[in-house]
This record gives sequence, structure tokens and C-alpha cells, in this order.
Amino acid sequence: MPAPSGSQFVLRDSASNATAVVTEVGATLRAFDVAGRDVVVPFGVDELCPAGHGAILAPWPNRLRDGRYTFDGRSYQAPITEVDRQNALHGLVMWERWSLLDATTNQLSLGLDTVPVRGYPWQLELVAAYTLEGTTLTIEVDATNLSDTAAPYGVGFHPWLSPGPGSLDDAVLRLDAASWVATDERLLPAEVLPVPEHFDFRTERVLAATDLDDAFVDVVRDDDGLAWIRLTGTDGRIAAVWMDDSMDTFQVCSGDHIGAERYRRAGLAAEPMSCIADAFNTGERLVRLEPGETASVRWGLSLL
Repeated sequence: MPAPSGSQFVLRDSASNATAVVTEVGATLRAFDVAGRDVVVPFGVDELCPAGHGAILAPWPNRLRDGRYTFDGRSYQAPITEVDRQNALHGLVMWERWSLLDATTNQLSLGLDTVPVRGYPWQLELVAAYTLEGTTLTIEVDATNLSDTAAPYGVGFHPWLSPGPGSLDDAVLRLDAASWVATDERLLPAEVLPVPEHFDFRTERVLAATDLDDAFVDVVRDDDGLAWIRLTGTDGRIAAVWMDDSMDTFQVCSGDHIGAERYRRAGLAAEPMSCIADAFNTGERLVRLEPGETASVRWGLSLL
């Protein structure tokens, strides 16, 4: 039987002995390791993507309340995919088959033209490009509106950082963000507050039993304009996510409540996003993509 995630595209950097595997279904990052040390929590070639592992989340990341929204005076209903909370979760493209556009030893481009549907009647041309250099994997995604009217748009990504050979509880977390998005019982945004002490990881400390499924904004950037999440394992290696100024939101999840039991607290979801949950309703950080316009984002993963 063919792999549930379709064709497997392998990137290699011989100097660092790094390998990344991107799949046809969802343009998903299924695995990334450096000399055998996982940077992300992988899933098997014979498995369905267990909990968004490595997925691209578009044309909206995270949750959309009741799957409903209004844009330019018209109302739309997207399918409910998070049934227990009655939300539309993680967009529309993570289960689609992407087409191979170009590939070399350490570079890969995949493309997808979305099909207009009742809940999102716009056609987007998506291109996802992956470049592996040394111990860093850089991902860039371009979205072009092929429709004749403006489209609402947001994008996010769902890597699960690996703590390495030790447990997640023993890993040390640094999260460069000053504000926290408080949520309701459906994990939809209620208000933005200064980051509370128990979620403040601007000074790195052991994660311990902290239960996270939260968004953070007002990110702190380094001299290169990058915002980071760093997870240091008991082996001293740091699995890190970074994003440039094309995005300004992190979602962080410790996996305490995911359905796939063997992946529960196996890693830390460190998700760069262009907007927080329910942006199609709130308008917060929502991109208005005009006909023919392209929105581009850039982020990456590194083993330090």
C-alpha cells in the first residue's frame, strides 16, 4: 500500500550529516535530524500525520469559531474538523497532495493550487520551498490569489521540537515573547495580556510539568530580526524554531491532551503563525490578499 503521506522527498546535507523528509501529502515535514539527533519529533512513513506534525496550516492556522466567518459582507461556513470544540481547525491544505516543482540534493519546492469550496471559494497558488544548509532547514511559503476578488488569508506551521534522548519535562525552554493570548474553554482568543509568570520563558528554565496550548505575541527579536523558541535537551543540544518579520505569533503546545497517546508530551509544538486563532472573525493580523497579490513568509528550524 502507498504511504499515507504519499511520496517521500529527502533532503541531505553531507557536511553536517543532516536529513529532512518532506511528504507529498500536505507538504509536511515528516522528519528532520542531524547525525541521528532528531530536531523534530518524526512520525512513521506508514502513519497518518498524528497531531499536525510538520504540517502547513493554510489558509488559516489554528481555530476558526464554529467554522463561520464573514468577509466583505458575505458569510461562509467551513467544515467543522475539531468536533469536540466545534471549530474548523488548521485550514484546508494539510491533507492535499502537493506537486513536485523542483528538487536537488538539499532543496525542494512543492506546489498546490487550492480548489475553491463553499467555505473558502477562492483559489490560491501555494509554493512551499525547503532548503537544508548545515544544521538549519529554512522554509518559505508563497501564497498568490488567483481569484478575481480579495481573499482572507493566514498561514502557520506545526513542527514538534524534539527534546532529544531525555524527557520533555527535563528540557529547558526559552520563548521570546512578551504577551500571552488568554483563551476561553474552546481555546479561542479572549484577550491579550502581559505574559503571566508561569508561562514566562523569556529567561530559559526547565519546562517541568507546564501544560501549554497557548499563543504568544509581541515577540522579541534578535539583531538579525529573528524571533526564537529554543528547547534544550538533556544532551545539551538545542532544537530551535525561528521566524523573520513576515510572522509575529507563536503557538506553543506541550501535547498533554492530544489523542495520539504515544506522541503525548513527546515534544513541544513550536508554531510560527501569521495570525492567532479566529483571525477570520476578529480581523487581528489577517492578511487581505488582493487578486494577483502574493503573501510570503519565511521561518526555519535549527539544531544548535
